[in-house]
Amino acid sequence: MVQFRTLSGLCRRCRKSLDQEDPPIITVQPEPQSLGVTVAPILQVASAIRFLRQRIGLSQRQLALRMQVPRTYVSKIENEKATPTLSSLERLARALEVSVPELLSGGQTQESGVRELLADSFIAALVPYLPKLNPLQWQSVLTQMRDMSLHTRRSA
Repeated sequence: MVQFRTLSGLCRRCRKSLDQEDPPIITVQPEPQSLGVTVAPILQVASAIRFLRQRIGLSQRQLALRMQVPRTYVSKIENEKATPTLSSLERLARALEVSVPELLSGGQTQESGVRELLADSFIAALVPYLPKLNPLQWQSVLTQMRDMSLHTRRSA
């Protein structure tokens, strides 16, 4: 059915305007930038859970058994189709053998980073000497390490 325009521009039946009204323009004010402070990135819970699960070698089914939930629930969380509740986050953390903050940060807490660094034999050998260095020596060591990393020598 075709509706022909009337002289008044109104519908013959309901008397409403036939002209579409333009929606109001909404302007969004940018958030004020604080001086030198960066906003924390949005938590990537799904990727953090997948990373931690794969790091300890668990399948989705094994993680679901530890949490006592269906495997599909774990899949939905990892694929961002479901958002875990606080109690689910606690069960996830327990099942993955991490704390909730570590779970939310993707397993990269400062404590785990320090543990990972100290696992390196070279770093572990340096640790006893570090408190004995003065600021100038600290700077010298850092400069030399930076130079060595930039100008690596290849053995023939």
